[in-house]
Amino acid sequence: MRKPIIALIYDFDKTLCTTDMQNYKFIPNLNMTPDEFWKETTEICKNYGVEKILGYMYLMQKKCKDLNIPLTKKYLNECGENIEFYQGVLTWFKRIKDYGAKKGIRVEHYLCSSGNKEIVSGSKIAKYFKEIYGCEFFYDPTTKVAIWPKNAVNYTQKTQYLFRISKGVLDATDDDNLNAKTKKRRIPYHNMIYLGDGITDVPCMEIVKNNGGFSIAIEHNRLSSLKTNQLLEDKRVKYICKADYRENSKLDKLVKSIIDLIATETIINSFDKSNNNEQ
Repeated sequence: MRKPIIALIYDFDKTLCTTDMQNYKFIPNLNMTPDEFWKETTEICKNYGVEKILGYMYLMQKKCKDLNIPLTKKYLNECGENIEFYQGVLTWFKRIKDYGAKKGIRVEHYLCSSGNKEIVSGSKIAKYFKEIYGCEFFYDPTTKVAIWPKNAVNYTQKTQYLFRISKGVLDATDDDNLNAKTKKRRIPYHNMIYLGDGITDVPCMEIVKNNGGFSIAIEHNRLSSLKTNQLLEDKRVKYICKADYRENSKLDKLVKSIIDLIATETIINSFDKSNNNEQ
């Protein structure tokens, strides 16, 4: 019997790490505080009608140019090296994958973020993801400096990547295979677990939950707790857990229980198929 696959899909900022990924190194290198950078981003978006994600990418490029900082992929990778993660995150991915293997389940980790893919790719946890979806720059082939947004991922655009993960068409430029008719999904939605921290994750959370999967809201302080409780009350998520990824935490036990459930359902379904074949 083919091993079932479970996809764990994560937001990044405040879901796995303690704040926005740009706040650790990129923004301080501009001699700005995070509050100053994000306030200026908001003003640009408001004054010129710029979409929020494109607004922050524009400001990243502009500020680096003003300060003669080459905005290269290598530089952004370096800005991800000192990201601070919640407790247990560094051991989480292997631990959950190993647990799934013991249960006859193949666990795959995916990241879907409105932050910079290049920054995430420089972090300590990048190696654990089967695919990382995030905002990217297009770089001048000669100077290697960013000249244009290559990909911008806002909270509604995130949902397309659930579709790609489900069909197994991970290349974001492959639309032909994505739209081709298929009889069976590589990973059905009911085998997905989505982890996010707030309102910007709602479209993904609802798609996964409404199709039989599992959406988990991650809370990290009192303010986020109010938001996640509202999401639960509105039935937009299925569970709430604190941002604690250590072994035997509530989140650890919940995800392992979901793996147990899917493993058991797989065995039961195999008996159903066996009975049908015998009749």
